[in-house]
Amino acid sequence: MSSVNFEKAAIDIRYLLDRGYPQKSAVNFVCAHYRLGEESRYLLSRIVLSHEVSWKRRAKFLPCDKIDGGGIIIDGYNIIIGLESILDKKAYLCDDGVIRDIKGISRNYKVSENTETAIDLILQFLKENNPSYVCFLLDSQISKSGLLAGTLRGKISELGLKGDARTSKHVDYDLKSSKYIVASSDGVIIDEAEKVVNFLSCIVFRFVHLEERVVRAID
Repeated sequence: MSSVNFEKAAIDIRYLLDRGYPQKSAVNFVCAHYRLGEESRYLLSRIVLSHEVSWKRRAKFLPCDKIDGGGIIIDGYNIIIGLESILDKKAYLCDDGVIRDIKGISRNYKVSENTETAIDLILQFLKENNPSYVCFLLDSQISKSGLLAGTLRGKISELGLKGDARTSKHVDYDLKSSKYIVASSDGVIIDEAEKVVNFLSCIVFRFVHLEERVVRAID
């Protein structure tokens, strides 16, 4: 993948998005022009956004310290996989300031060697920021979600946090309609939830050694 063509494609896609073109059409058209492959198309569709969308999301995010004393509901797989990807140096900083993985959430998701590290970092961050309540939501359609929820509940209790971890058949709806602060990197959830925090960025800001593991595909 040519870095020059990739950066040019990002500029052109952003130009089209700013003028109202649908994302899929803009990405396909520009990537075909620069002869970029499927990997580049997928990556650009994740990281490049219109200026309007980016500005609105950045303005909506609550400061990280607002977690202190507040209730927070966490898009479990989204955040855990995102932090795993940061540890693997496979997460990207996107136009809206959100760090996203390029794996996507799959029903074939399996716990990896980085899963425990990711969970421990998330919980350490939460412990330091003292939420009044924390809840992890996990998609019940993903294999062994119940076991992971049980593991999370045990760790939450060990740290003396008040909270829960549970499975749901409609995680997206639960997050969008929650009155708690929502932690997710999913753009649709960020746009529709009442209160949101840029959770992975908050973690990277706290644990500065993670910053070098976030890929900046477009500087």
